[in-house]
Amino acid sequence: MRVAVVGAGVMGCATAWALRERGVDATVYEQFELDHTRGSSHGRSRIFRVAYPEPHWVRLAQEALDGWNDLDPDILGLYGLVEIAPDLALTSARALDACGVPYRIVTEVEDVVVPAGWSAVRVDDAGVVYSDRARHAFLDGVEVRTNMRVASLDDLDEDVVVVTAGAWISRLVPGLDLRVTRETVAYFRSDGPPSPSVVDIAAGGGHDMYSLHDPVHGLKAGAHHAGAEADPDEPGAPDPAVVERIAAWVGERFPAVDPVPVETDTCVYTSTPDQEFVLERRGRVVVGSACSGHGFKFAPAIGRRLAALALQ
Repeated sequence: MRVAVVGAGVMGCATAWALRERGVDATVYEQFELDHTRGSSHGRSRIFRVAYPEPHWVRLAQEALDGWNDLDPDILGLYGLVEIAPDLALTSARALDACGVPYRIVTEVEDVVVPAGWSAVRVDDAGVVYSDRARHAFLDGVEVRTNMRVASLDDLDEDVVVVTAGAWISRLVPGLDLRVTRETVAYFRSDGPPSPSVVDIAAGGGHDMYSLHDPVHGLKAGAHHAGAEADPDEPGAPDPAVVERIAAWVGERFPAVDPVPVETDTCVYTSTPDQEFVLERRGRVVVGSACSGHGFKFAPAIGRRLAALALQ
């Protein structure tokens, strides 16, 4: 069987890896250079966590953790994760209990300000996945054809085509209900050992602000789903208002960190209305979308699911 994978973001890379696990070689088609910064998967680190308020996400993250360890345990930096929220009921505690994941409820976190009256949940099997390294590890031994934009899936003669084209997927697969936004992240100088990832949960229960270890500057932070709708083919820049919001939050939560950003960047979110992923087969086409702003951590599990669909 011959399989094409369209898009060398993390889900496409993971699918090619999972196909190789099953003895099937895939050809990956990427419209830009391999390490371009136009999409969703570039950057030095992403949060890895098993903590989610819904048990099905916890279980998928546990499955992904096994996959990351199968790929390369050093791809993960398990520095821990702290959820902070105005009410314990808004945290992942109940779902973690349901899935048997150990955690601790703490009132103090070193170098992180937990507001008075708020709850903090700490999970040890969490931290970061080193994202650029992860993509390249998935592609070890895989044929990748860069600077090849696929205009139509009919142009590919492989037996099966897996489409993991991120923000461009609607141009190849019709009928998907997706929203594309350009999100802003900022980096801050933080000395000392890597800090745990932090998820700040808003009063309404949403994943509001977040931070994680960055191997160059020390701290990366962002506002989840704060970006405006965007055309991925148009150039974009960090949103100054979002940078200001992120810097203010860093100043409140991390007293030892200089709240003046040393670097800013953007990434693209491609989201479904319910934040779930689209993983389905339509004839010879397998659809892998969308990361919905939180998919990177699940890549080994999603890649294996897409590979299984391709081989049905």
